Amino acid sequence: MHSMNIRQLRDTRRLKTWLRAGKTVELRERDQVIARIVPEGQPAMPPVWPDFAARAKKVLGDKVLPGADLVIQERGRY
Repeated sequence: MHSMNIRQLRDTRRLKTWLRAGKTVELRERDQVIARIVPEGQPAMPPVWPDFAARAKKVLGDKVLPGADLVIQERGRY
């Protein structure tokens, strides 16, 4: 693992080269590791959401719940 101290951190060209190569860099102060700079990995895949409309149709059938109408009536009072 590559390492550099605080003063060497000013040389961003070397740091960027290591990070682009996929290498983790240790940041040291007085020979003690104070941080690790980890390169950005591949972006995570977005979560796959279930089909809520299909689930609601399976559970409720064609029945429509009046919840939205109640909320609209309540908000209209103020």
